[in-house]
Amino acid sequence: MNIVDAIKLFFLFIVATVFHWAFASLFAHWGISVNTLLVFVAAFCALLKLPVAYSAAFLGGLFLDFFGTKLFGNNAFTFTVCACVICNLAPRFDFDELFPQMVAVFGLTWLAGICNALLVYLFASASAWPGFWSLLGGAFVDCLCAPLVFWLVRRVMGSSLLIRQV
Repeated sequence: MNIVDAIKLFFLFIVATVFHWAFASLFAHWGISVNTLLVFVAAFCALLKLPVAYSAAFLGGLFLDFFGTKLFGNNAFTFTVCACVICNLAPRFDFDELFPQMVAVFGLTWLAGICNALLVYLFASASAWPGFWSLLGGAFVDCLCAPLVFWLVRRVMGSSLLIRQV
């Protein structure tokens, strides 16, 4: 990885954290749990080569763990599981189209919500279930953000050597 690609990835990470903070704060007023950092992770996993995709997923989850009040490491594990799913689907799906992007992000939001709730329940004996309607609303908002995020990642990374070759 060259320095230009590293700067581009760092820029995308900053944009992802700002989007995550803004959307999570905005939609929290309505009780909707939005996870736009997961949308960025899905875009990274669909568009970038495997080592970069897995690393970005783990680091994105770890970043959320540093600022979370739940079980430390649950987001890093959950994002890595989500990365496994998308990285295995990427050769089979056309993530240049809107429908696969939106369906994948909708499903990943549910997977992440359920996985996080189970991890907190198993290891902390606590309940962290956001609620059906909160998770459904968050999945809907996340899937609506997916085309913009996929476009942004594709646009910023351009013809980088980190882009996955079909």
